[in-house]
Amino acid sequence: MKNVAVVLSGCGVMDGSEIYETTLTLLALDKANLNAICTAPNKMQYDVVNHLTGKPDITEKRNILVEAARLARGKITPLNELDLSKVQAIIFPGGYGVAKNLCSYANEGSNYSVDPDIEAFLKKARKANKVMGFICFGPLVAAKVFGKEGVKLTIGNDPSTAQDIQKTGAKHEACSVGNIVFDGQHNIVSTPAYMLGRRISEVQEGINKLVDKIAQLIG
Repeated sequence: MKNVAVVLSGCGVMDGSEIYETTLTLLALDKANLNAICTAPNKMQYDVVNHLTGKPDITEKRNILVEAARLARGKITPLNELDLSKVQAIIFPGGYGVAKNLCSYANEGSNYSVDPDIEAFLKKARKANKVMGFICFGPLVAAKVFGKEGVKLTIGNDPSTAQDIQKTGAKHEACSVGNIVFDGQHNIVSTPAYMLGRRISEVQEGINKLVDKIAQLIG
């Protein structure tokens, strides 16, 4: 069975990985007979949001890896301990944790930067010709790291975010929630998911196509 690393950014749409997107990714990988290896940086997350009120809880601090372990049912590998030679592909689910914890887009807009460990990980994966998938906010990270190479990505059709992606040098392609954009030169697949989705079934369709494409690419 081939391995796919699923890079998480916490747990919960407002301050970590989007739970539905992550679960649908893990389900699609299992159905494709691919083994998911969940991983996350062992760092403190940018903030903690009360998902009932939608407001930050300034009294609380949480660790990205510890929170992501909730989604992985405790079976998770710290990003700095992941053996990249043992995985054939990498997927980044979305959620505001991507824009807060893996990069600074949520707070710095188009002037954002990517976490150094995430950037180094992606550059190493690119050098090793790993297939990569980016969901929802995930393409923001890929755009910043690979933008100068002219990588092609999608976050759906939001003009503001698309413009910020294109400022990195990346090429944005509009896409509906149930579809994917494939960059054959870089072996990168992306899908909008909850950047556009109103129903979980819509999001599932795009994520299934992304995983199916990755399964095809890694044989």
